[in-house]
Amino acid sequence: NVLAGALFGPWTGLVLCSALTSVGATLCYLLSGTFGKQFVVYYFPDKVALLQRKVEENRSCLFFFLLFLRLFPMTPNWFLNLSAPILNIPVSQFFLSVLIGLTPYNFICVQTGAILSQITSLDAIFSWDTLLKLLAMAVAALIPGALIKKYSQKHLKLDEDKCARFLNGKKSL
Repeated sequence: NVLAGALFGPWTGLVLCSALTSVGATLCYLLSGTFGKQFVVYYFPDKVALLQRKVEENRSCLFFFLLFLRLFPMTPNWFLNLSAPILNIPVSQFFLSVLIGLTPYNFICVQTGAILSQITSLDAIFSWDTLLKLLAMAVAALIPGALIKKYSQKHLKLDEDKCARFLNGKKSL
């Protein structure tokens, strides 16, 4: 992705990387669905079971759950690609969640490549312009994780409040 930014510039590189990331992940999905189901379940039974529970809990808003997983920086995308067909995630939702959910990551990588390709000497690395651009990219990389953490804590707080009301005798959830 960094190389695409250096070779093609930020916007063409982003379109190219987003398309290729989505196609590559979808091919992994299809290969896993055809040849890898037993392998994935055999080597990762606990992780598949955990993800299966989470998918079932979020089946009514599955696309947004998949998008959340793709935007969260610590999610192992390779495992999502391998396990999605086992969990009966529709390929269309899978593809779109990869396309949209990995766009921020692709943008950061492509933009970094575009910035680094403009550096002509070691002195240029330490210019204020380059340092500020790289700092902006680092901050941009933190934003999805921070937003997800904030949303998750708010969501957990609401769930705790509902449980507390239920346990205190107010049975309306």
